[in-house]
Amino acid sequence: MKNKSVILALLFLGWALGNFDRFVINYAIVDISKDLSLNATHTGIVLSTFFLGYAIMQIPGGLLADKFGPRKIVTISVLLLSLFTGLTGGVNSLFMLLVIRFLFGLGEGGFMPASTKAISETFPHKERGRAQSILLSSGGVMAILTPILSAYLLISFGWRPLFIGVALIGALVVVLYLYFLKVPHEAISQDSASVQVQQGKSPLKTVLKMPLLWSIFVSFFAIYTVQWGLTSWIPSYLSSVRGLDLVSIGWVQTIPGVAMLIGMLLGGVIMDKIPQGKEKIPGIIGTVLIAVLMYFMFTATSITSFIIFQTIVTFAIAVVIILLNAILLKNTPTSVAGSAMGFVNVGGQLAGFLAPTLIGFIFDASGSFDMAFWMLIGFAIVCLIAIITFRTTKQPEQPEQLSSSVS
Repeated sequence: MKNKSVILALLFLGWALGNFDRFVINYAIVDISKDLSLNATHTGIVLSTFFLGYAIMQIPGGLLADKFGPRKIVTISVLLLSLFTGLTGGVNSLFMLLVIRFLFGLGEGGFMPASTKAISETFPHKERGRAQSILLSSGGVMAILTPILSAYLLISFGWRPLFIGVALIGALVVVLYLYFLKVPHEAISQDSASVQVQQGKSPLKTVLKMPLLWSIFVSFFAIYTVQWGLTSWIPSYLSSVRGLDLVSIGWVQTIPGVAMLIGMLLGGVIMDKIPQGKEKIPGIIGTVLIAVLMYFMFTATSITSFIIFQTIVTFAIAVVIILLNAILLKNTPTSVAGSAMGFVNVGGQLAGFLAPTLIGFIFDASGSFDMAFWMLIGFAIVCLIAIITFRTTKQPEQPEQLSSSVS
């Protein structure tokens, strides 16, 4: 398909916007909390509420993408994302902020399952892992840029104009989607599961009967517990335990951010070159590295050693996440790809909702981050066990031109 690069570029742009909105709140919340007189408990609830709405929308978003086509769903998702971003700039109470953050999560929640559907319908089988890694790498890009951009924009304009400005950029992305995003829909697959769906079987029922997807669900929950646990608490850990100031934290954390970006891009290339049925090998290696090096992280005697171990852990997490997405894309019928991603991503987003709260509870109970690290090591082992149980089968190669109709 001649326009597949355009489709991927537009999806990358939309997901970059979504990631920026998701990351910037972690910096803006400092000023928001002061203006709205929020305590630490309120702040934690605000940051978690988005993931609750996002998790709820994963399966419906995938089902809608399978039924109506990915183009409609990703466009609506960016439209709602932009709307609630703008409304965030006008909140004047905790209740309003919680409602908008929850609706924000619901609105954005359909983007990832729909974009996965778009990649499945646009790219040939052998290119899907690389395409998905490029899409997901937007998170790595924004993890590097957001701390720098947030500091400048918040100091220069304040948090309210910042959110309104991002909403206007989102509106521009919606216009680009309406004019240039042309994704084929109702692709024809030769596998039996797809035939069942075409004969009227519910996509979700098909997904729930696939043992591999249950293993991926557990893997998603476990690896994202590790990722969001580290992402949410590393700044506080470096400040309270390692004694770094916020400026220093910001600069040293760009190093793991670069590692994440490299891991996502390299992971996609690796996954497309690994023979079918062998994809879980880098996942096993990656999760073992994560578990071992997280122990060395919190026992490191210097900040330099800590950052080195964190960088390798972050790289491994990125590779494992790409692995899971690639296995899903390569072993799921195109006709239910959106529902499949929606289902497994529920696990990832529930992890985002629960991990920061669990670590906060552990710290309050023990007065130390050590038990929190042990918990994350335990989840890395859970992910390892789930990946070991993967059973993949070789799928028939599908033609690059999947359909002549456009959603």
